[in-house]
Amino acid sequence: MNLIRYQAPDAAPWPALDRWSNLRDELNSFFDIPFWSSFGRTGRLFTGWSPPFDLYESGDHLVAVVELPGMRKEDPDISLHDGTLTISGERKRESNNGETAQRTERYVGTFRRSTTLPARVDASKVSATYEDGILKVTLPKAEEAKPKQIQVS
Repeated sequence: MNLIRYQAPDAAPWPALDRWSNLRDELNSFFDIPFWSSFGRTGRLFTGWSPPFDLYESGDHLVAVVELPGMRKEDPDISLHDGTLTISGERKRESNNGETAQRTERYVGTFRRSTTLPARVDASKVSATYEDGILKVTLPKAEEAKPKQIQVS
């Protein structure tokens, strides 16, 4: 008994749609290759890591919480400029003492996280704490940003 290869009928009901199918296949193949690797230095935008970042409002202040495990409290740089909070730094790989890594999943390298604050803050009263790998930045709201009760006269 001879086997005959099955050939599926054309999916397109008429040839005009078949051209669109070819175009779709070409566009899909474009995303199969890492095209950004040819951008040279801009490829660095796709490397590094981005620590989880939470920002919440609590009464008369804002609180930013960033997970930075494996870093020392001196490592992150915190800046506040024109209503934007920026936290950046670098987590370095531990020395391997001649060991050969079999698996590495922890992120290392530089990071930079910025967020526009939803209210004006008093920059002179901003404080930060770092404990158990968690950076907590407390940003007291400026007086003009706090809600005020207006009396109707």
